Amino acid sequence: MKFEVAATTNPIDQLKVIGKPTDRIDGPLKTTGTAPYAYERHDVVPNQAYGFIVGSAIAKGRIGTIDSNAAKSAPGVIAVVTTLDSAPLPNGPMNAANLFGGPDIQHYHQAVAVVVAESFEQARDAASLIRIAYVPVHGQFDLAAAAPHAPLYGGDSGEGSGAPPEHRVGKFEEAFDAAAVKLDETYTTPDQSHAMMEPHATIAAWQGDRLTLWTSNQMIAWGKRDVAKALGIPPENIRLDSPFIGGGFGGKLFLRADAVLAALAARAAGRPVKVALTRPLVANNTTHRPATIQRLRIGATPEGKITAIAHESTSGNLKDGEPETAVDQTKLLYAGANRLTAMRLAVLDLPEGNAMRAPGEAPGMMALEIAMDEMAEKLGIDPVQFRILNDTQVDPADPTRPFSQRQLIECLQRGAQRFGWDKRNRKPASVREGHWLVGMGVAAGFRNNLLTKSAARVRLDGKGVVTVETDMTDIGTGSYTIIAQTAAEMMGLSLDKVVVKLGDSDFPVSAGSGGQWGANNATAGVYAACIKLRDIVAQKLGFNSANATFSDGQVQSGNRVAALAEAARENDLVAEDFIEYGDLGKTHQQSTFASHFVELAVDVYTGETRIRRMLAVCAAGRILNPKAARSQVIGAMTMGAGAALMEELAVDKRYGFFVNHDLAGYEVPVHADIPHQEVIFLDETDPMSSPMKAKGIAELGICGVGAAVANAIYNATGMRVRDYPIRLDKLLHGLPQAS
Repeated sequence: MKFEVAATTNPIDQLKVIGKPTDRIDGPLKTTGTAPYAYERHDVVPNQAYGFIVGSAIAKGRIGTIDSNAAKSAPGVIAVVTTLDSAPLPNGPMNAANLFGGPDIQHYHQAVAVVVAESFEQARDAASLIRIAYVPVHGQFDLAAAAPHAPLYGGDSGEGSGAPPEHRVGKFEEAFDAAAVKLDETYTTPDQSHAMMEPHATIAAWQGDRLTLWTSNQMIAWGKRDVAKALGIPPENIRLDSPFIGGGFGGKLFLRADAVLAALAARAAGRPVKVALTRPLVANNTTHRPATIQRLRIGATPEGKITAIAHESTSGNLKDGEPETAVDQTKLLYAGANRLTAMRLAVLDLPEGNAMRAPGEAPGMMALEIAMDEMAEKLGIDPVQFRILNDTQVDPADPTRPFSQRQLIECLQRGAQRFGWDKRNRKPASVREGHWLVGMGVAAGFRNNLLTKSAARVRLDGKGVVTVETDMTDIGTGSYTIIAQTAAEMMGLSLDKVVVKLGDSDFPVSAGSGGQWGANNATAGVYAACIKLRDIVAQKLGFNSANATFSDGQVQSGNRVAALAEAARENDLVAEDFIEYGDLGKTHQQSTFASHFVELAVDVYTGETRIRRMLAVCAAGRILNPKAARSQVIGAMTMGAGAALMEELAVDKRYGFFVNHDLAGYEVPVHADIPHQEVIFLDETDPMSSPMKAKGIAELGICGVGAAVANAIYNATGMRVRDYPIRLDKLLHGLPQAS
């Protein structure tokens, strides 16, 4: 099915199942511990051995020799595979770092060996016996030091966020120089870790020349493609199976060392091997969100109209890596005739930087939305009103290209009313409750809507049960449930009559989970397959498919009614189709919008920050399952609060590694850190997005939150911190006198 014109009334609009706050159908499996995650697939293949990966002890250089004799002789050891056993394995298009093979070291904890043994403990012990002679060389690990010499460099996150090296509209410098009110400030964000609950893990088994990987991967088709390239085997000889994923946030979009080394180890051992990355390897061996240095310049009239806006960002990565596309949202979020965005990329010898939840916009809006707050302060305009004043209903770089839907003003106004923004004291450091300084902050939220081809297969059996098969994944987001809701709505069934099977590369290729594109596209693919199945059912029953209706397990056409199951009485009926898109995403800018409000308190004695309440108001097309969507948004809000207050991978600039590479040292928020979160979804459908009229929601929940926290800290304390995370040590020196 090709989606080329805006959607009109269709079966989804019945809203009998879609749009309802539905419990997760995989919930019982999750809460009872019976959901099968990759490392726990004990029953899929017998005689599994354990692999333990050895990571490089240097960040840059070469390996001279590897002595693995003691490891090979250790109790229980079955095989040892080292990086010197093969040439560097070819990378897929999504990887910058070498995953394995060859003597060259690009970054700390690069995989250099894997030990296979009968037990995990034996493999870990034997790995410590491997002796490696390194030839280290000097590396560059300091973004601030490298930034002044970093060249302009365009890039794309692969998730809809990207920009050329430099993009200009109008004459920024002239307009900025002439502006009555100006802002010119620099903001920094640190390296951050995905810190998902489930580490990267894979079980690999060979059957002749065919390889099966039970793995934790967000994008099954990408993974299959990249495994084939890395190992030099035909894609048709590879199967990936990933029905449940314990969090990813972008860290499992791409092939990583666990899958590659499980496959190599299984081949060397002659039996299945399971591998899970230790926490230090999750931080240093996989990917992370790169640090940024961002300069914002805004010029405005005395009345608050932006006349000039520039956003320049510098980030670092390995050679052949991409920049953090932090300027992307600034191209579209606010009006202004004269505009400049630019990105620079410094080559650093740190672990690979790559997609992490809302790559680009998440760190970019942490800077932009503080700058907007600072500009409102300079102008003496309320921060909510300043954003409303500079709203645009068209692409600022191309006024002939309108937004398909844009309710940012409604998000801001509704949020301000709900949050009690009118009670905010505009004078910083003026509200106290005992030893707590209290403040409120606001920020806009923005994230593009992405359209991508997605397929599904649906099967109707003689019992009236519809089974959906697609390689779409569920990373804790509720994919099983919204796909079941879609099939139920389309086929006129209750949810208990729908079975959903996900995450298997033998199924049709879906959108996959990433970039906030999964829900809308994957369900649209199911919609397309169900449209085809409806036609088959109608023809089988002798009905006119054009006027057939499906409801309550029955099919009706005119005055004729038949049970849906009757159509498949003799044989199962199967339909497969995909959704692909025309030019609607080009003729109209498709984006999602939000407002974020935060109230917090800062201890005047210690500088400790405590969030009290948070509110997000979101406009993101039709919300397919408000309960699951709320869960995604509050999770994203929590991650945004973590980025603002505590999350930072500390770089050892001498030896080039992330020091706090475990969950003890890398702090993330917990439930007690945020007592109250509220999410409001505006009543919205976007007929240009897909037949579902939906858009993504997950990344939108993080975009802008960090700045709302920072702006609330300013309102509470009078201190403007532009260097994230805003720890207490950055506040202590300037807090008002304790009384």
